[in-house]
Amino acid sequence: MNLHEYQAKELLKRYGAAIQEGIVAETPEQAVAAAQELKKLYNSDWVVVKSQIHAGGRGKGTIKGTEQRGVQLAKNHEQVKEIATNILGNILVTKQTGPAGRRVNKVLIAQDVYYPGEAEPKEYYLSLLLDRAKGMNVFIYSAEGGMDIEEVAERTPEKVFKEWVDPKVGLQDFQCRKIAFNLGLSGQAFKDMVKFVRAVYDTYIGCDATLVEINPCLKTSDNRIIAVDGKISLDDNALYRHPELEALKDKNEQDPIEIEAEEADLNYVKLDGNVGCMVNGAGLAMATMDMIKLSGGEPANFLDVGGTANAERVEKAFRIILKDPNVKAILVNIFGGIVRCDRVAQGIVDAYKSIGSIPVPIIVRLQGTNAEEGKKIIDDSGLKVRGAILLKEAAEAVKLALNG
Repeated sequence: MNLHEYQAKELLKRYGAAIQEGIVAETPEQAVAAAQELKKLYNSDWVVVKSQIHAGGRGKGTIKGTEQRGVQLAKNHEQVKEIATNILGNILVTKQTGPAGRRVNKVLIAQDVYYPGEAEPKEYYLSLLLDRAKGMNVFIYSAEGGMDIEEVAERTPEKVFKEWVDPKVGLQDFQCRKIAFNLGLSGQAFKDMVKFVRAVYDTYIGCDATLVEINPCLKTSDNRIIAVDGKISLDDNALYRHPELEALKDKNEQDPIEIEAEEADLNYVKLDGNVGCMVNGAGLAMATMDMIKLSGGEPANFLDVGGTANAERVEKAFRIILKDPNVKAILVNIFGGIVRCDRVAQGIVDAYKSIGSIPVPIIVRLQGTNAEEGKKIIDDSGLKVRGAILLKEAAEAVKLALNG
């Protein structure tokens, strides 16, 4: 589950990190009111209007059909209203959204933290995630933060550092100091970065996050370390422990089909292929997608109906898969361990009849308890469904379906 920038920064603040303060607005009038409130706190008319969508690259992104950027500096309240009017309700296109873009429903009116002082502001990059190969959490950081961090990582990888943290031991003080030292900091900025790194780690652990990313992490002109942007992804499987965080979910940022699947208690992820998948079990789903690729197709989704593949769940799964116009065939791959294959087969037949006409070929591979009986139910149904028991048979049926 992804969070908006303003939500991520509030979590970081909760765990002790200094942030660029701001107020969320959903209308131009609210944006102006937010700017007025910030002026009372920081005695400056200058604010930054920041689009809030679940995608990076907003500073370089543009509102579709215009040259308006997704993040803009406003020097007075009139400009705040004008910028918010141009952004809110319109589509922001970035590298991460693709050409379709994302609708902007909220903006963050944030304090201007690039104010003049004794030194030039300096941007850093800092992130924390799991290194699955090592089984440890890893900080990835660089003194070359900002909008061009991808180019820095590609062209000058030596400028990107890593610090692994053993989860059994936790983050050690010397590691915080090492990160601050490698970033070239000294004095008060060094001390602040040590505290900031600790706060990032505490946020990551405390929220059961899979990613915490701050880019830029800013050293201000008066040597404070603050989060100017923030991205946090939470582990969906741990949300039951954090109901207050689950409430932060923005369904406007989710695929409508994935929302429907979630409400039906189906594990569904949309992909870019042409063969819909319906399976019971995540491991079987991965093997099924491999099989589809070997047969010349591309998986259109990951869909796990779980251990209760009854007629109602199968029907919901079919309806969800069929909402993808790219699907040219559907492969149902069920292992009858917890459930009997004949019951699954009958559920498929009942679901097919309930839906009515299904415009694409369906291949059903059943293996396990009562697999032969299940195949017979499929074969005798008189429906446009091909039965299979072996993976090889299913793969050949998929290839045949795609080739017409």
